[in-house]
Amino acid sequence: MQKTNIIFILADDMGYGDFGLFSEGNTITPALDQMVAEGVCLTQCYAAAPVCVPSRAGILTGRYHHRTGAIDMRELRGLSSIALSETTIADVFKQNGYVTGLMGKWHNGTIGKEYHPCARGFDEFVGFRGGMSRYYDWRLYYNWEMRESDGRHLTDVITDESIDFITRHKDEPFYLNISYNAPHSPFEAPEEDVKIFADRGKYNDLVSTLYALILGMDRGIAKIFKTLKDLELDQNTLVVFTSDNGPQFGEKLSDDLMRYNCNLTGEKSQVFEGGIRVPGVVRWPGKLKHRINEDCFVHGTDWFPTLLAAAGIDVPPHLKLDGQNVLPQLLGDEEHAHPKRFWQWNRYAPEITCNIAMRDGNWKLVRPPIKEAMAINRDDWNTDRIVERNPEAYTEFDKSPFPLRELPPPVPPLLFDLSNDPCEKTDLAAQHPQRVSQMLTELEAWFNEVEAERQAL
Repeated sequence: MQKTNIIFILADDMGYGDFGLFSEGNTITPALDQMVAEGVCLTQCYAAAPVCVPSRAGILTGRYHHRTGAIDMRELRGLSSIALSETTIADVFKQNGYVTGLMGKWHNGTIGKEYHPCARGFDEFVGFRGGMSRYYDWRLYYNWEMRESDGRHLTDVITDESIDFITRHKDEPFYLNISYNAPHSPFEAPEEDVKIFADRGKYNDLVSTLYALILGMDRGIAKIFKTLKDLELDQNTLVVFTSDNGPQFGEKLSDDLMRYNCNLTGEKSQVFEGGIRVPGVVRWPGKLKHRINEDCFVHGTDWFPTLLAAAGIDVPPHLKLDGQNVLPQLLGDEEHAHPKRFWQWNRYAPEITCNIAMRDGNWKLVRPPIKEAMAINRDDWNTDRIVERNPEAYTEFDKSPFPLRELPPPVPPLLFDLSNDPCEKTDLAAQHPQRVSQMLTELEAWFNEVEAERQAL
């Protein structure tokens, strides 16, 4: 019997409110809407972290990103690279007879051949290794070879290469990670798609372009599903769609709330719901029954053991995963237990009192971001833009000391009851001091554990 094929589709900076079902008509996503109609749509799907690098590291390893060393987007400093001691999900699939492919964005090791996707379990890679790429003037790796743009839109390239991979490997089991960079900046989309949203008269140019990028990605997903059907693979292929983190706002994207995100508090980079609650839908014909699942809580680290279970592969016994197999809950065979989950992120070195959260059932404790710990040195930012364009020109990490910073005292933690307040508008910390104290103790214990493992790398 043919093993189950796995396709994991990851959008970049696509928020919960960018997803057709939840967008109140702002975005146009017919392929994703059809995927929802045929699968399980998750209303409690969470990224492993509120930004790209650590979130992807959580997906690829099934472990909290601190343990992996991939803690920030600073590529030349090596902070985006998953430690070589880590085992990726591609490693495990490959070891179990699957052909593995990654099409699109990597961002878990930009410098050094040993951090290249083809050295981390992927048989084939077409994409870019850094955090962002131009959509038309791209430079992409085709496995180990760098190629210049041929003028196609990058979303179309990722789609075309994914279809080619599926077609060439239709007679063998495959694990394919399709990592679109849409709708991440820079905002460059075909004019005819932008016009669809501009003509509505309710969005500025950037939001119109952003929604056009989502439309182009959705069109590509439709082509991928058609390919699966044409090749008679759709009944034996499990497909996941989700995002690495929430939407990025700022003046040019959020004026007059033109980019909708279901009134969730926060955005990309923050551990509030707006930064970590993301779209999530799973399609597996004949196995998963269509439903909107409001109870199954999925954390980004859960995909690793869940996808292996769907393929009938045991987690290697030497791996110590943080993620849990939620396949029984997706199948409807078990009720979800809502395990305790954690998030934390800031620039350079993790800070225990900054931008950190814990969820215990419907209770969520948040220590808000500290501005000074979230800031990036401009020289580092500019250097990484050069690295992304010419990664092959660098062979060593920048080991210079991190920029000095003085942090003010942290603000008191916040407590929310997500069952009654999913948008985190009402802080209940004063009403439940004992719960706050207990959760704060557990949060600090978790942080110290994962940080000790990171510092031992």
